[in-house]
Amino acid sequence: MNVLITSASRKVSLVNAFKDALGLEGGGKVVAVDISELSAALYVADEHCLVPADRDPGFIPRMLEICTEYEIELLIPTRDEELPIFAQHRQRFADRGVTVMVSSPLTIRTCQDKLLFHEFCVRHGFSIPRLYGADAADMEVDYPLLAKPRIGKGSRGIFPINSRKEHRRVLEEMPDMLIQEFVRAQEYTIDLFADFNGRVISVVPRRRIVVLGGESFVGKTCNDPQLIEEAERLAVTLNLIGHNTLQCFLDGGYIKFIEVNPRFGGGAILGIAAGGNSPLFLVRLIKGLVVAPVIGEFRDNYYMLRYTQEMFINGMEE
Repeated sequence: MNVLITSASRKVSLVNAFKDALGLEGGGKVVAVDISELSAALYVADEHCLVPADRDPGFIPRMLEICTEYEIELLIPTRDEELPIFAQHRQRFADRGVTVMVSSPLTIRTCQDKLLFHEFCVRHGFSIPRLYGADAADMEVDYPLLAKPRIGKGSRGIFPINSRKEHRRVLEEMPDMLIQEFVRAQEYTIDLFADFNGRVISVVPRRRIVVLGGESFVGKTCNDPQLIEEAERLAVTLNLIGHNTLQCFLDGGYIKFIEVNPRFGGGAILGIAAGGNSPLFLVRLIKGLVVAPVIGEFRDNYYMLRYTQEMFINGMEE
């Protein structure tokens, strides 16, 4: 079987993880696509193509052409902006025999809108950092607070609010920003994989030790039953599909969820290497094999140290 990975960019580890998975299950090709020919992951894939930007009307037609040309059976979106597009057009790919690793449009929308996610967590009894409304600027508040865009990714656009004066200025000048409590606790990422029926197969929490640009560069796995149990409950309630990246704090015995990225995260390779091998699970599911849950079965206290590596390619024609 052949696998297509979109927005390949620098995701060399992810491409290699799928190549390894295919090698264990009878072979196949990994096809990588991106809008730029200067994307390193294109050149470690078995095949690669350039595609229009996801906002281009020709994006989905081109993706369907590539799926037909390379006999793709599994498509892995990896960029936030693509997820609602693939969720909307998932049936068009299914009609051509292609399974897209993407949750429903409602789940994607809930995950990507931080206010909707906050309301979802409150409604279903999950702990989450407190939100402060417009009236909070006149209350006794323990500063700093945290301002973040309602729609955003990584740490972009997030900044602290250190005083009542700053608080009021943000409310007046940036009314669409969410103002949240500043949590002073250890942050965790949880790599969670659920099959296409929403059954959770694996949960691998990892402690974020060094974070650059919103991505974990140094981390270690943590076999914490409380993190695992609450992540599984959130995934089932939210109806997550495929590989998902959950962010949370463990604060005084409470797990406070920050967000869910319903896709592979930048540090997902640690969860994969530790035993939550979601590329292998996906390949086996597409081949019709039984994939039994392995929740809690991974290498504990396992460290990831990410680093930069150079790639050299011949010059391209202008």
